[in-house]
Amino acid sequence: MTRGSVDQNFLFTLAELYRLLRVYADKEASRFGITRAQWAVLAKVERSEGMKQSELAELLEMQPITLTRLIDKLCDNDWIERRNDASDRRVKRLYLKKAGRQLLGRMSGLRSEITANALDGISPADAHRLLTQLETIKENVRNATQTSGAEQARKEQRYG
Repeated sequence: MTRGSVDQNFLFTLAELYRLLRVYADKEASRFGITRAQWAVLAKVERSEGMKQSELAELLEMQPITLTRLIDKLCDNDWIERRNDASDRRVKRLYLKKAGRQLLGRMSGLRSEITANALDGISPADAHRLLTQLETIKENVRNATQTSGAEQARKEQRYG
């Protein structure tokens, strides 16, 4: 692959892959009566029970109002619950309920199934290498974003 073709295809290919994976994960999650976004919330809460809604919104890079609607639906389905924070009544902390744990248990193989289908035809060594390279790309973009913000702040400070 020539450099020009990487420049022309990299962003589009990643965006299309992300879109396809979202559609695929939504389709597969629907077998369990849940959306991909709801699944993501349940999985994050399972890993960090007692987390604040605001922390979860930041972690999922989701607007708080959007997350609130998702959590409302998860509460309505008895999969998750909000509990008041002991020191600040305005803060709500999130916990899985028994039904949410059971649902995640039934879905436990789904992530592996989706991953296996996506990586079909790719050797385990190449898959590990790909994941390492994607982590490097993610860090490069994170650094570039932070650097760009710092450079912009310096320019604004310098030129008022």
